[in-house]
Amino acid sequence: MEKKNLDWGSLPFGYMPTDYRFVANYIDGQGWDEGQLITDPNITLNECAGIFQYCQACFEGLKAYTTEDGSIVCFRPDMNAERMKNSCERLRMPVFPVDKYVKACEEVVKANAAWVPPFGSGASLYLRPFMIATSEVLGVKAAKNYQFRILATPVGPYFKGGAKPICIRVSDLDRAAPRGTGHIKAGLNYAMSLYNIEDAHDKGFAENLYLDPATRTKVEETGGANFLFVKKDGTLVTPKSDSILPSITRRSLCYVAENMLGMKVEHREVFLSEVSEFAEAGLCGTAAVISPIGKINDHGKEICLPSGMDHMGPVLQKLYDTLTGIQSGKIEGPAGWVHKIM
Repeated sequence: MEKKNLDWGSLPFGYMPTDYRFVANYIDGQGWDEGQLITDPNITLNECAGIFQYCQACFEGLKAYTTEDGSIVCFRPDMNAERMKNSCERLRMPVFPVDKYVKACEEVVKANAAWVPPFGSGASLYLRPFMIATSEVLGVKAAKNYQFRILATPVGPYFKGGAKPICIRVSDLDRAAPRGTGHIKAGLNYAMSLYNIEDAHDKGFAENLYLDPATRTKVEETGGANFLFVKKDGTLVTPKSDSILPSITRRSLCYVAENMLGMKVEHREVFLSEVSEFAEAGLCGTAAVISPIGKINDHGKEICLPSGMDHMGPVLQKLYDTLTGIQSGKIEGPAGWVHKIM
């Protein structure tokens, strides 16, 4: 198999259409069809389709990459499938079966194997599984028909030149309502965050720190990533809330910390008032794995993490190195985490 002629080391984190994508359709009363690989990246829908009228949509994100031994793998695709299942159930959308989801990911990667970047390039093939309501809806109700798709696009590292500590701000807006949809990966959650993230960027901040909307005293997450905190004694702390998206990367890092690195891990409520007491802080997610935080601006009051603005703190760096080592095949991880495709 001959790879595409791309400058793999210079790829941005953006969309580039590849040769194939997977498409399956759900018809009311019939269920899901078998699905197929197609070459057309475009979607044609009626103007009154449920996705346009009431934003019935959810999505996932995972990567395929080349390991040191030349294999092409994905990281825990079954977890992405389970999370999409939860999103679909909350949005009254039909669940695409977990086993078929994983198989569809495999098919897309195999069909686009020439687009999977080589080992050591820092790049990967990003998969975006998503589901949308396709049948016409005018009254406020769930649609009857749906489409599940997986697109693939080669992407470079989220941070060029390595993950440098970022400066974020405490937000005045809320990310999600109590008992709302903050715990699922719905498109509507991200639509409402766009104003605030653009405003943060305009004011020189990389992200927003959202507080719990009920008391506005507890740390929740950013617009698209979970928080990690490290206490001065080396304990890893992650915020607990029913309106936080359950990050697969965060859960994997917690397992690595406790079971492979012998660290103490606390998953609990984290108050904004205690953030200044932590030694390190970061954000975690599929795109960057860990993004270190050097400074938090709380309405003009700066909370400066002891790890500083020059580099990732030692504990988060060790977690980052271990998890990326597992993903690349350099370190043996728990059984089933690295899903071999070819």
